[in-house]
Amino acid sequence: MLPGGPEFAKHFDGRRFYNPDARQAPGFRDVLRWKLATRPERSPRFLADVEPAVPPRRVEGGALRVTLVNHSTVLLQQSGCNLLTDPIWSERASPVAWAGPRRRRRPGVSWEDLPGIDAVLLSHNHYDHLDLPTLRRLAARGGAAFVAPARVGRLLRREKIGPVAELDWGQSLALPPFTVHCVPAVHFSSRGLFDRNRTLWCGYLIEGPGRLVYFAGDTAFGAHFAAIRERFGEPRVALLPIGAYEPRWFMSRVHMSPEDAVRAHRILGAGTSIAIHHGTFQLADEAIDAPAKRLAAAAGQENFLVLRNGQFAEMA
Repeated sequence: MLPGGPEFAKHFDGRRFYNPDARQAPGFRDVLRWKLATRPERSPRFLADVEPAVPPRRVEGGALRVTLVNHSTVLLQQSGCNLLTDPIWSERASPVAWAGPRRRRRPGVSWEDLPGIDAVLLSHNHYDHLDLPTLRRLAARGGAAFVAPARVGRLLRREKIGPVAELDWGQSLALPPFTVHCVPAVHFSSRGLFDRNRTLWCGYLIEGPGRLVYFAGDTAFGAHFAAIRERFGEPRVALLPIGAYEPRWFMSRVHMSPEDAVRAHRILGAGTSIAIHHGTFQLADEAIDAPAKRLAAAAGQENFLVLRNGQFAEMA
């Protein structure tokens, strides 16, 4: 059984969500200790090495095309439908335009070349995953349904972003020809000083014609990977985060290292895994391209792809 389910009881205490049977996210004192005790590795201010792709408008039939746009933004195209995960086209992952983590690489798909989107999957409310300027632009285009974890919908509706469907762990939503299943992650939520864990965080299993695609969202390593495989089977494709992992004493509670991601890939039995959450924003102490290099060393012969922004993989 997956932890949680249609009811909040196992991961909600009446006021806040939490990670059952896992360590909770570090607190404010830990943040101060991290910021005062360490310095991030140096990285270039900007890397002009992205060759933007122009995806097809639609991919018909059973083939799956997976395009890494940037960070955790992935365009999934199959059976004439276009799904987008955690979209961000903004210059900063921040509540303000003048401060916060700045983009180090441009998106791998320009906004003008982004095809029509049928559904947007949001894993949680952190600024690098729920970017309101981008979501407003997507909503203004029309045609997209927005899927979010429990209690995130209020923020979206207030910004006139919708239609919105909220899911708790263990709940599912039919988006023909797909069914989207909301699954656990080990993480936390907040957009300010006083809203910590007031909304849920999650991953998604996308069940489509002939295959399962797993989008892990943002997560630490945990028992949920084995539970997901037990309940749904082996995913054909897994989108697994590999970045923002240093220092480990702090980040291991909320983010996987590349080595953790390889362990998750093996536990899931994924046919192919694709690295996300790296290479665009420097959110922790490791250098911007350190996650990709460490993953290459850790993965060995495993089928674990590191795509550059704009690169794609096709699965028959």
